[in-house]
Amino acid sequence: MSGTPVAGVARLVLATHNKGKLKELRELLRGQVPGLDVDAQVVDAAAAGAPDVAETGVTFAENSLLKARAVAEATGLIAIADDSGLAVDVLGGAPGIFSARWSGTHGDDAANLNLLLAQLSDVPDSFRGAAFVCAAALAVPGADGIARETVEYGQLEGTLLREPRGEGGFGYDPVLQPAGMDRSCAELSSEEKNAISHRGQAFRALLPAIVSALSETNAT
Repeated sequence: MSGTPVAGVARLVLATHNKGKLKELRELLRGQVPGLDVDAQVVDAAAAGAPDVAETGVTFAENSLLKARAVAEATGLIAIADDSGLAVDVLGGAPGIFSARWSGTHGDDAANLNLLLAQLSDVPDSFRGAAFVCAAALAVPGADGIARETVEYGQLEGTLLREPRGEGGFGYDPVLQPAGMDRSCAELSSEEKNAISHRGQAFRALLPAIVSALSETNAT
């Protein structure tokens, strides 16, 4: 592809089926990558026809790379993936990579959140420290597999509330109150959340590599 990218032609795949993440990540990329129409040219794994990828890694970085590599190889497009979760101090960093399936059912946000709150019901406020952690990976396909890959990290520290607050966000957003704030992540506007979020930090750190990869595809 050369010159200005054609609108509607996918150029970048976000390796997720989570519509909340897709919206959030599109907003993070909006206006940051020259010539990229995020609404038309940034698609999710389902739209790109990419397969589901088993998260068999034991770290956030391993899982994000597994997903980015598999989707890049399956689609031939530059792929971005993240693996993120909640790390609770008194649980030794759990739920961690198991955050999305803490209750046993993947993606059941309400069940995951309710189980976590029940487990921490007797923990004093002074010991309810936690953080959202994210590893974001970029995989660039080449003629013989993956030509290049990059991983960046982000972390949002805070305190766990005793009950959910707010209607925004997803996952554990209603129970994490960021350090220095008096609202939960679910009570923040999307702009406020993206400015401080673990995912926002990781993807902003990844932006130079994304811009470089997309510039290379423009020149070929």
